[in-house]
Amino acid sequence: MTDLDTSYVWQGRNDAEDGELGLRVHHIVCRDEENDSNVALLGFATDEGVKRNKGRTGAIRGPDEIRNALSSMAWHCSNRLTDLGNIVCNDGNLETSQSQCAQVITQALSDKKIMLLGGGHEIAFSSFKGIVEHLKEVSRDGEKPKLGIINFDAHFDLRAFQHPTQPLKASSGTPFNQSAQWCRDNNWSFLYTCIGVSRASNTQALYDRANALNVLYIEDNQLNIQQQSHHLASLNDFIGQCDYLYLTIDLDVFSSAIAPGVSAPNPRGMSYEQLWPFIELTLQHNKKILVADIAEYNPTYDIDHSTARLAARLSWEILHALLNE
Repeated sequence: MTDLDTSYVWQGRNDAEDGELGLRVHHIVCRDEENDSNVALLGFATDEGVKRNKGRTGAIRGPDEIRNALSSMAWHCSNRLTDLGNIVCNDGNLETSQSQCAQVITQALSDKKIMLLGGGHEIAFSSFKGIVEHLKEVSRDGEKPKLGIINFDAHFDLRAFQHPTQPLKASSGTPFNQSAQWCRDNNWSFLYTCIGVSRASNTQALYDRANALNVLYIEDNQLNIQQQSHHLASLNDFIGQCDYLYLTIDLDVFSSAIAPGVSAPNPRGMSYEQLWPFIELTLQHNKKILVADIAEYNPTYDIDHSTARLAARLSWEILHALLNE
């Protein structure tokens, strides 16, 4: 049995004079898994993968800080949310924690969709493994559903995690290469798109790997109004190929002006307005989305909780989409 840290206490603003019309997120979160909620929150408190990837640590505190920023946001659904708690990786054993997180996801997907709060982007391999193990359980013999990964990120996160002469380990930079390897080993299609890629932050080796894997990617300098319709059509075509979707947002895709509290700040990053049409298009296909996550929030470097508020607003949008099928 996987141990979950459920010590976080939800609290926030109360507008008692407004009655049921004054609901905020903290009012509708419950811990009891036996309820009518069809969406669950799960935190993965980790920055071991960031440390291995030579990044600045601190993301381990991300999940509860995002909860703090989310708690007093207005709630406009009758549906409740289940908070499963946090998987915590504080002993350096990332692989065990990833397996535990994947197991919780697989179990929860039997009757709920999942919104994960990170934590470093090593959360992504947990999300992927949790989804594919669930799909293996519910699919007919021999059926291999097409799972599409939509990643908003300045980085491909396709770094090598094995090498015959180098002492490599899985990290926050490897989850989609690990996912591609799993797909090869299990004869599944690897369907991956990355939006907001920074050429300055990805070596030619990573571009070559992305091209070899037929990754659909859109670079940060291509996300302008003149090319928007073309790229939205490409994303829509990608979604059309997929039976299910996994949405992941690495906060370093945003400009450091609005997201300073990340593991790898991005001065050439995107604005919310630039990315929102692509996120919105993805959320319009909410029936296909099984899991979504927010990664790389690092409270240590945040300014006035601005990155936490950004992560919370993104989570709020995703949660409303998942609940309104």
